[in-house]
Amino acid sequence: MSGTQKHSFALSALLALPLALTVSLVGAPDMVQASESEAAANPLVDEGSWESIRGDILGDTVPAAAKGIVTLEAPYRADDAATVPVILSQPGPTSAPISSAILVIDENPAPVAAELTFGPAMHPLNMELRVRVNQYSNVRLIARTPDGPVMDGRFVKASGGCSAPATRDPELALSTMGEIRAKHFAQREAASSQRREAQIMIRHPNYSGLQRDQITQLFIAAHFVDRIEVLQGDELLFTAEGGISLSENPVIRFAYTDNGSDSLTIRAQDTDGNSWEKVVSKGPAS
Repeated sequence: MSGTQKHSFALSALLALPLALTVSLVGAPDMVQASESEAAANPLVDEGSWESIRGDILGDTVPAAAKGIVTLEAPYRADDAATVPVILSQPGPTSAPISSAILVIDENPAPVAAELTFGPAMHPLNMELRVRVNQYSNVRLIARTPDGPVMDGRFVKASGGCSAPATRDPELALSTMGEIRAKHFAQREAASSQRREAQIMIRHPNYSGLQRDQITQLFIAAHFVDRIEVLQGDELLFTAEGGISLSENPVIRFAYTDNGSDSLTIRAQDTDGNSWEKVVSKGPAS
């Protein structure tokens, strides 16, 4: 089964799964929701490949508009097509819980950028990750809620993200591959002490298969992180099954409800069968 077929099958199955229970970090720096005027600046556009790929991703499912449930924010013009920030957020704890979601970049060679699942502590959802955008494209989120799937997205002007050189020092990239870093951010006084915000980074060149060796000019074989799992204690926070559209050195920033456990466990694996794990102390809540 090809990678595209695998994603199509997995995504159809994901939307058919029984629902599971599934952050809005009020006032959190760098994760503040955009105003309505900003959100309206680059809505999804009608043209593009969506109608030709929608069936492979969703089957006969028709998601409802996600207004008031979940928002995807992305820049209209990306500063760097290889590291485009995408923020997934919900207005607050009364929002419908999201158990899983699919991140799609319509015009990328492999449109499915990530398949995400969320544990209860991730509600309400607030997550930021970085993706590659290969050409002007809609970037959309299809999220599973108790009332069925909903969709939101933005149109992003960027090009060359999937073929941009992944690193200036391939030897260093390979020697540090799999190194995991994690940190927590201090909360503002107004925020609940149970809500925490953290960021993880996994060193990996995430070769897309479309990049050339800068010396030989030969294509570099695809080799990327295809699964990330984060837990607090024994409780799952989220999983991310990614493809070539996740940026080099994947970074995920997220908020969650602290269950009182002492540590986070971060696990990652790549398409070559390598796997890594790191347990990090949460430290005291601020």
